[in-house]
Amino acid sequence: MSEAHQQIQQLKERMQKSIVGQEDVIDRLIIGLLANGNLLIEGLPGLAKTRAIKAMAKNMEADFSRIQFTPDLLPSDVTGTEVYHQSGGSGTFRFEPGPIFANIVLADEINRAPAKVQAALLEAMEERQVTVSGKTHKMEPLFMVMATQNPVEQEGTYPLPEAQMDRFLMHVLITYPPVDDEIRIIQLVRSEETAALVPAAKEAEVAEHPDKSLSPVPQDAVFAARSQIAGIHVSEASERYMADLVQATRTPEIYGGELRRWIEVGASPRASLALDKCSRTHAWLNERDYVDPLDIRAIVHDVLRHRLTLSFEADGDGVTPDRVVDEIVTLVALT
Repeated sequence: MSEAHQQIQQLKERMQKSIVGQEDVIDRLIIGLLANGNLLIEGLPGLAKTRAIKAMAKNMEADFSRIQFTPDLLPSDVTGTEVYHQSGGSGTFRFEPGPIFANIVLADEINRAPAKVQAALLEAMEERQVTVSGKTHKMEPLFMVMATQNPVEQEGTYPLPEAQMDRFLMHVLITYPPVDDEIRIIQLVRSEETAALVPAAKEAEVAEHPDKSLSPVPQDAVFAARSQIAGIHVSEASERYMADLVQATRTPEIYGGELRRWIEVGASPRASLALDKCSRTHAWLNERDYVDPLDIRAIVHDVLRHRLTLSFEADGDGVTPDRVVDEIVTLVALT
């Protein structure tokens, strides 16, 4: 196991101490980080969406920024704006960066912002830069947008356009935890509340004798991991399998049955690229130097579910994107 792998594993273990019952979500957050992509995280209120993202940022050497999206938010509230500064009888305009200029950006309840604000994220997410008043401002080398949205409470929300949805590497769903995990959540929060009441003298002692094993994971570990992931071998059979899975969303009539009734518009080439990146990252996290079909199947739902436009018949029958992906995985053979 390489040093980078050990450090990323350490990050995962620390996140698991703060997040109970959401191991798959933690895995997807780390995959998104290492694959250099942006994530859309969806779940009902109270399922630790924000907590999971903040736990990642807390345990890394990274600047963290949280943007609470609301209907009255303006694009400049996200990107920043030119501000006039006057001194010595003369003045100049200087760019004041907005909260988008951070390593890890939490776009909380992104579907509550109007289209102009959502569009302000597009250039930053895709081009890793922001243009204000004709000037381009580059993002940091480590930059990741993790957006959350609530599937209920449609009043006062603005559905994300397909163009922006496609720019998210993965669409991660968070579900309710089982009862045993809920008990552990109660115990965890209670212990955190107790720890917050620790006397100042105890805090001073901790500050004087810090535990070096709890130092934040450096950004260099992420870049080293990305370099190793780039070298993961992908066979021609695995490449064909990924391409066939995506192609099945565009030509469902070939497979007949219900699939051709369910899909209105298939996935773009971004889906194939995302499958490649995420499957290589999944293989690396499992200490393999090659992509196995299991790696592809492990992440295919997160990669495809937000890139499919389902038909009216599918909506009427209550068919979900995940059920469509299940059908595709069943029908598409590994050649």
